[in-house]
Order: sequence, then C-alpha cells, then structure tokens
Amino acid sequence: MFTLRKTLKPSSLITTIHRSITSATRPEPSTTAEYDDLITTAGKNKDFTTISSLLTQRYNKGIFTTNNTFKFISKDLTAINDLQKTISDLNGNTRKKAFESLVACLCKFNFVDQALTTAELAADESAADVTTFHPILSVLTRRKDFERAWRVVDVIKAKKIPRDVMCYNFFLTAYAFTGNLRPCVDVLRKMAEEGLKADARTYDALVLGACKQGKMGGAIVIMRKMVESGVEPIYATYAHVIGGMVKLGLYTQAVKFVMSFAGKDKKLDSHNFGLLAVRLMAKKQTDEAESVMEEMAKRGLVMARP
Repeated sequence: MFTLRKTLKPSSLITTIHRSITSATRPEPSTTAEYDDLITTAGKNKDFTTISSLLTQRYNKGIFTTNNTFKFISKDLTAINDLQKTISDLNGNTRKKAFESLVACLCKFNFVDQALTTAELAADESAADVTTFHPILSVLTRRKDFERAWRVVDVIKAKKIPRDVMCYNFFLTAYAFTGNLRPCVDVLRKMAEEGLKADARTYDALVLGACKQGKMGGAIVIMRKMVESGVEPIYATYAHVIGGMVKLGLYTQAVKFVMSFAGKDKKLDSHNFGLLAVRLMAKKQTDEAESVMEEMAKRGLVMARP
C-alpha cells in the first residue's frame, strides 16, 4: 500500500500523458524553418524554457539561427528582456549565435535601440564581435543617419572590439550612393589608422561615388588601382562604370571598357556585354547594341540573367 504525495486531477493527468506520448513520438525538427516556427510558437506563449532547449538543440545539430528565429518579438517587444535573459543563460557559441540572430531580427523590424542594447549586452558577456553590430550599422547608414552610426562605432571601440573592413564599408557605400566622396576620405584615413586594407566592397563604393559624380575617368583610375592591388572587382563595380558611361552618352568608351576586361572570365563577359547591350537598347542606341550582341555571338556568350 502506498500513497501519492501529489494527486493529479484527471485533466492534468490526461495533459501529462499526452505530452509524454507526443514528445516521444514527434520527430525532432530537421530544418531551419521548422526550428524557427517552433521558436515562434514558444515565443508567443512566452515559453522561454522551450526556446532555450530549441536553441541549444538546433546549434548542436549545426542548424544556425536566422533573422526570422525571433520574429515573434515584432508583435510583442515586452518579451525582449526575458528573451535576452534566456539567451544569456546559454553556453558558448550557442549564446553568441542567438544574440547575433536577435540583433539582426530587431534591425529587420527597425527596433534599432533594442538591437544596440542587445549587442552591448552580448559584448559585456563576451558573446559578441564586430559582426554582431553589422546589422545596426547597415540600417543606420542606409538611413543616412551617420551621426548615430558613428556613435555605434564608438560603442564598439569602448567594448574593445576590433573593427573590420565591413564596418567602414557601410559608411563608404552610403556616402558614395549620394555622390559625396569627401567623407570617404576621412573613412579611408580611419581604416588606415587601424591597419585595415581596402577590399572589393571598399573599391566598389569608391567607384560608385565617382560614377555618381559623373567622373568616369576617376572611376577607371580607381579600378586600375584595385586590380594593381590584387583585389578582384565584383560584378557590381563593372556595372557602375558601364551604367555611368552609357548614362553620359559615352557609348564608344563603354564598349572599350568592356572589351578591355574581356577574355578572362566567360561568366563575367556574359554579364558585362549583356548589361551593356541592355543599357544601349534602353537608350535607343540600336546599332551599338546590335554590334555588342554580335560580339557576344562570336565569343559564344549568352545573355546573363538579371
């Protein structure tokens, strides 16, 4: 004869049995989307214990978090403190990746203040590097809120986190998009002071800025410097120059530019020749466009998909 210390009500007993059966038979999620959906459901129910378990489980499986993992906060920011606490209690890289995902998610929904608070918390817990702050810098520079963006850089410095090239490329691209190259000089100086070397995105921003100002000669000089430095231009950099030349009516120069880089990479040639033909047709330069397409046919090139 024995007695239970705690008697379960029939309804509670049924719930307990149901949970044990479903937990035993339900297969573990195996995709990013499945985990994100489960975490969203748990978040809506404010079940942070389950969120913690799912975050650990998915990381151990090599299924990393995304900027959709914590999308439930878009409807309820009151959960942010509990979510931050839940992530803080995780271990090692599981915690770091979760913090990064939360910052990216908050930026996606334009909660920049909360994103910065989260990134600072991660930094204080040694669970952040400069990439944790990238989404914040991206949002602010795209908004042209440069003063606030530079304050974020100051925060990164205060946390003794080394900056990287991308950190400054956000500024260069945003300044260049407006055609304002003067601030770019100061950004390049800061990079040099920190021993950071320009990469393809750095040069791309500078070429874009020159094209926005209609200084095609300057754009070509920058590209030459880029190649001489051993940095391979990205497709967008070629597109800036081609588009800038055609816009200014420099059709012959645009053809010469494309020809000067032809013959090394067939995929790149398809991109450059195809883009040039499309831009020429948009300007109703039919003869020039047909000539470019004939050259493509000779080289066995096909029009690249946009």
